Amino acid sequence: MADLIELVVCEGDETGQELLEQALRVLDEHVLGIPITTHRFDLSLANRRRTSNGVVHDAATAMRAAGLGLKAATVTPPGIGDVGSPNRILREGVGGSVIVRTGRRIPGVTPLAPIVHPIVVVRMAVGDAYGAQESRSGTPGSVEEEALRTERITRRTCRAVAEFSFRSAAATGAWVYGGPKWTVSAIYEGLLKEEMDAAAARHPDVTYRPVLVDAAYAGLLTEAAEHALVIPALNRDGDCLSDLVLGLFGSIAGAESVLLALDDELRPAVAMAEAPHGTAPSLQGKDVANPMAMLLACAAVLDHASARGNPDAGTAAHAIREATLGAAAAGVRTFDLGGSATTTEVVDEVLGRL
Repeated sequence: MADLIELVVCEGDETGQELLEQALRVLDEHVLGIPITTHRFDLSLANRRRTSNGVVHDAATAMRAAGLGLKAATVTPPGIGDVGSPNRILREGVGGSVIVRTGRRIPGVTPLAPIVHPIVVVRMAVGDAYGAQESRSGTPGSVEEEALRTERITRRTCRAVAEFSFRSAAATGAWVYGGPKWTVSAIYEGLLKEEMDAAAARHPDVTYRPVLVDAAYAGLLTEAAEHALVIPALNRDGDCLSDLVLGLFGSIAGAESVLLALDDELRPAVAMAEAPHGTAPSLQGKDVANPMAMLLACAAVLDHASARGNPDAGTAAHAIREATLGAAAAGVRTFDLGGSATTTEVVDEVLGRL
């Protein structure tokens, strides 16, 4: 009998919740043949407000214990003094330091640029522009008014991003490419560059091409036609860069996002997978949203269960990924990928292939 997998499931809002429910169909024990127990937490905006974010803290605690999480897209209210983003609370609650997003070719979909090989963006999960202290001075509305922001990164987080990038590249034969704008910000952004250089020395067999972030954007259109790339990035840079990378391959809904908390040896201790896109309120209730990212998030969670010593989970992860990409290759795709299938029809096709 296969080992039981404990999975913390964070429910969300609008199409985020709809796609989560669809994706969970592939994790049924009768489909995969492995036992999975889910512990569900309602992270909808209404419940976050009702509990003053207590439910988010509870989910983070459960995820630290289980080591595995799956999260639906949620709404972040814009108002000051509201509950804010649950993503920040979860990242801090599990000790997350790295977010990994992988752009890859979607069968049957022509990318927007001549890119062939996968592009992995490894970004900081905490710090930088997110959570920075902000203030304004001067007369409001006057041309003399100033806005100030105090950003912060740590060497620990920089080291986690750099080391994970090189280990990922070593495992896949990719280049480590890109980096921050260290020539303009030698003290702040240079901290990440220092850790990239140190990781390169620890991994001499990995091809290392440090490039300023603005040049790296342009290089995506040329380098990825020849080599698989892993790009270490600051939090803000990585957020923007990963959205562009996924869009270049066809759709931001075409790949998963994985938050990782690393142990003292910089190996994953907690993995939470999700779709990188938002809740798409205009698509709610229409059964047309693309489930690919959430399906691949399920595969990613099982990959990490496999790395924790469950080989059956690795087999299941491979099967889900092959079935999801196989469905796209067969033309069973939603409208954003040039198809006409509904959300349910895509997941039905994946289930049939499983």
